[in-house]
Amino acid sequence: MDPAKQREIASKGGKAAHQKGTAHEWTSEEARDAGRKGGIASHRRRREQMGGGSGADESSESEPSTPPTQHNE
Repeated sequence: MDPAKQREIASKGGKAAHQKGTAHEWTSEEARDAGRKGGIASHRRRREQMGGGSGADESSESEPSTPPTQHNE
């Protein structure tokens, strides 16, 4: 679908939802949190595309890496 047409349809839906009173209105806290999450995801994606790297700013959401266990027999 043409992006302009899609934007027009979405705009009409948004306006109708606001008129009806069912549209979500962001609080400043929700908007700030959403922006923070978007920034984290964007930077994580960029870091992965550029070949990774183990920077100190890695998120605590990833599992900690542990060295392989050696068995002496």
